[in-house]
Amino acid sequence: MFLMLKESFLEYLRYERNYSEKTVVCYGIDLDKFEGYFKGVDEGLDFTTVDADVIRGWVVSLMDAGYTATSVNRKLSSLRSFYRYLLRKKEIASDPVRKVRGPKKKKPLPVFVKEKDMDRLLDDTDFGNGFKAVRDRMIIEMFYATGVRLSELVGLKDCDIDFSAGLIKVTGKRNKQRLIPFGKELEEDLTAYLSVRNEVVPGTCEALFVRNDGRALSDGMVYLLVKSNLAKVVTLKKKSPHVLRHTFATSMLNHHAELESVKELLGHESLTTTEVYTHTTFEELKKVYEQAHPRA
Repeated sequence: MFLMLKESFLEYLRYERNYSEKTVVCYGIDLDKFEGYFKGVDEGLDFTTVDADVIRGWVVSLMDAGYTATSVNRKLSSLRSFYRYLLRKKEIASDPVRKVRGPKKKKPLPVFVKEKDMDRLLDDTDFGNGFKAVRDRMIIEMFYATGVRLSELVGLKDCDIDFSAGLIKVTGKRNKQRLIPFGKELEEDLTAYLSVRNEVVPGTCEALFVRNDGRALSDGMVYLLVKSNLAKVVTLKKKSPHVLRHTFATSMLNHHAELESVKELLGHESLTTTEVYTHTTFEELKKVYEQAHPRA
């Protein structure tokens, strides 16, 4: 009987849902493996008598066997479809998978540029000559020194820079504004950039960072200039403005900034979002320890 239930479910997938043969075979394998598991728990169990605890035990056994969260969730999805099918056929009174949650996928740690590579980019790399070269270097420095988002940088205007107070007013998500302090180096470089820009670009500029005709840069233009310049010093797969935001946060924490302060500077709603950077710095610390300690 139970073999028939399984076979009728696979036929339903094949002919009524038009699933590919490969997908149907995968569903069949998942059900066979699950059956092998619950028979090992209790020979008297069958597909219609297993409960949520048995399914949770199966999920744990898969994780212990080294399956990734993605693989386990895919297998659990096969089981969900099967039990929904049995429920519709009135073979079971309730769905045992309904109360079972799959494992959470591990979020990748933020990618960042090492401090020495940022120093190399800003201090030793030739950006070329003229307005574009000065502007592009200034944009990289602004991202690294403030941690602003791409849209925030593109939206900056001259009036957002308060040189006397050493503050930048940034308009973030949902038009929420925050103030970011800046130091002497950024002040000097911004002053130099504005001097070159005001010589080259005629009339009033739409934004702080502009093209040769005074129009604001687009998000895409800034993304590409950051990507091409980061490629000069790193081989990271991701070379985006957001990587420089990660780099800012990681550098702040590595130099003993308080987590709450970094949260405010980044404009995060929740401390949980900022905490991901503590994992990054811990991973770096672990690498350093493993490389340097004689007993590691």
